[in-house]
Amino acid sequence: MSLSHPLLEVNAEKRLSATIDSIISNEQVWILKDEDGCVMLTSDEEDGVPVWPDKSLATLWATDEWDHCEPLSISLQDWMQKWTPGLLKDGLVIMVCPVPAEEGEIIEPDVLAEKILAAKK
Repeated sequence: MSLSHPLLEVNAEKRLSATIDSIISNEQVWILKDEDGCVMLTSDEEDGVPVWPDKSLATLWATDEWDHCEPLSISLQDWMQKWTPGLLKDGLVIMVCPVPAEEGEIIEPDVLAEKILAAKK
């Protein structure tokens, strides 16, 4: 599958910034889900939930062992009110916009929420 997307060519820090902008603009966060729930990744012994700014980037990740997964949008309101506290309670991190060549910025759920709120002002 050969998809082109501007965020495939930039570093993790720029993908984080673009993802926050997109989350605010579209008022949604994209994850991958399967029959067991949301997809989780492990990096440096931390478990986390990967998130993307749009469906096309989430779909890019749904290959190989994740080819049975589907993109799912979560409203920004649900993300902030339900997902962020739940992820914190479960001790999970957020992996922001991983792409095939790089895993993405790893950030605590409350830090991502703070960055979103700060950027909305």
